[in-house]
Amino acid sequence: MQLPLGPDPRTETLRRLQPLLIQRFGRIERAAAEWREPEWVLVQGVIGARTKSEVSNAATQGLLDRHGSWEAAAALPLEQLQAELATQTYPNVAAERLKASLTALVERRGGVDLSHLSEMDTLAAMRWLEQLPGIGRKIAAGVMNASTLDRRAIVLDGHHTRILQRMGLVPAKANTDRAFEAIMPAMPPEWSAADYDEHHLLMKKIGQNYCRPSALLCGDCPAQALCQTGRGRVV
Repeated sequence: MQLPLGPDPRTETLRRLQPLLIQRFGRIERAAAEWREPEWVLVQGVIGARTKSEVSNAATQGLLDRHGSWEAAAALPLEQLQAELATQTYPNVAAERLKASLTALVERRGGVDLSHLSEMDTLAAMRWLEQLPGIGRKIAAGVMNASTLDRRAIVLDGHHTRILQRMGLVPAKANTDRAFEAIMPAMPPEWSAADYDEHHLLMKKIGQNYCRPSALLCGDCPAQALCQTGRGRVV
C-alpha cells in the first residue's frame, strides 16, 4: 500500500500548539549566558532523575566549583560522591551512574571531553553518548540541544512523552526512544534548537498541571482542542 504524500499533519498541530502554550505559561527563553558546556549538561542529566532542575543545577555546579574539574569529580570515592549529591532524590543511584559515566568518558577520551561531538551528525553523536553507562535518549538529546552544541533534538521526559501519546502524535505505547523517532520528523522545520528547548519546557508544564498520569484536567488544558484524548473527554 502506498503511503499518502504531502506534509505531515502533526507538524501543523505542533505549530498551532506552541502559541497556545506560550499564551498560558509565558515564554521560557534560553538566555545565551545560561548555555552550558556539553559535559556540564551530561552531569546534570545523569544526577537529575526525579529531582527539580534548579536543585540538580545547583548540585552540578557545586561539584565543579568544589573540585575544579569533572576528572577530579570522577576520581572521588563513591561514598564521598554520594554524600555530595545528598540533595538529589536518589543520591546513591546518581553517584553510581555519574562515576560510571565520567570514568567511561575518561577511558575513551582521555578526559571528560565531549568536544568531538561538535563535528558529528546529531543522531550519530546521540548514539555515541548512549554507549556510555547511564546515558539514555533523554540525556543524549539534552546534551545536544540544551548546551552550546545547540542542536535540533527534542528532549522527551515522562511528561512530554505521555502528552504526545495522548494527543495521538506518537504511538500510544511508545517508549522514549520510539517517541523520539516518531516525533522528530514532524517537528516544524523552521524551529531552532532554542524553540525545541522552549517547547519541551512548556510541554512539561502541561504534564505537571493538566495532563497528569491520572486525574486529567482536560477541560482546562491549553492543548485540549488539538488532543485526541482531550477532545474525547470534553464534549
